[in-house]
Amino acid sequence: MLRHAIAPSRRYTKASHDVVRHSRLTSDAKILLLAVQGLPEEMAARPLGEHARKLGITGRAYQKSKEQLVAHGYVHEWRDQGERGRWVTEQLLSNVPLTPEEASALRHGRTEQPPSARKPTVGDPAGRVAGRQLPVGEEQEKNCPHPPSEARPEDRPEVRPEVGLQVALGPEAAEGERVLLSLRHVRRELYLGVKEARGLAELAGRWLLRGVSAGELRRVLTSELPGDGVRSAVGFLRFRLLHKMPPELPAAPSPEPAATPPRVAELVACTVVGPEGDVHVFRPLSDETECGPCRRRAAWERWEERKHLAEAEPEPLPWRERFAKLGASCPGDEGAVHRA
Repeated sequence: MLRHAIAPSRRYTKASHDVVRHSRLTSDAKILLLAVQGLPEEMAARPLGEHARKLGITGRAYQKSKEQLVAHGYVHEWRDQGERGRWVTEQLLSNVPLTPEEASALRHGRTEQPPSARKPTVGDPAGRVAGRQLPVGEEQEKNCPHPPSEARPEDRPEVRPEVGLQVALGPEAAEGERVLLSLRHVRRELYLGVKEARGLAELAGRWLLRGVSAGELRRVLTSELPGDGVRSAVGFLRFRLLHKMPPELPAAPSPEPAATPPRVAELVACTVVGPEGDVHVFRPLSDETECGPCRRRAAWERWEERKHLAEAEPEPLPWRERFAKLGASCPGDEGAVHRA
């Protein structure tokens, strides 16, 4: 690839390679950040959305660019309620990533630089007020026609795989951390950094262990916020997680002991010998000594015997014959019988 570059002598913006080569920022987000960075003071005070419209970045493209700049620490927002009850949104755009504490310190003027250094005159060099240190390669880089050589493979630091959240924190604490990081999309004043959310993840995980769903936890943390706004998102969320924590779930009742299975009787020999001299074995239900087939066969034989005896008995005489027979057996009472 051939390259021809001439450094401009005027009307230029010094861009950090951290921004230009950022792998997670879209081109619209980079253009918006660099364009606002190079504006004069009297124009920079306008809302970020107005600058985006002038650059042709509107709609979903602007929302996505703003979300990326907020997520990576380049844009910070605060909403305050004025004396007359009107809400005012204040925005801070930085060309370096800032933590919420650093952004808040810049907002209130509490920086390590003296007051004279916070507002440099136009054209004078100014040091970095807050933010992370520039990479070594960028500070040593000069205006040369060739880019710096890449590091050798043996000089590159070893990259270790990141341990999963569920292994490092546990499933409940990892889910609680995701809920805390998602609060920025509901209320901007509850924006938390990764380290801040990690510090509150254990408290949020206790809520989930006590039966609260992730949606309910998010609703509790974002509802009924103070009227004058949240001054410290970490302090406010820690206070609410501690003082509004639901009670622990009652312990599950201990399972009842399993019923003792009934004792299985041992096999015994039937006292009735079979027709071929074979012996049956069976499991008695109580104290019986014969097996079921033998008892049924004996009952059938008894029934057959009673039936045979009943068939062998003569038919009973009619009552007239029995009466006449009875009168014949009593000769002295013939008159009484006749009278009857």
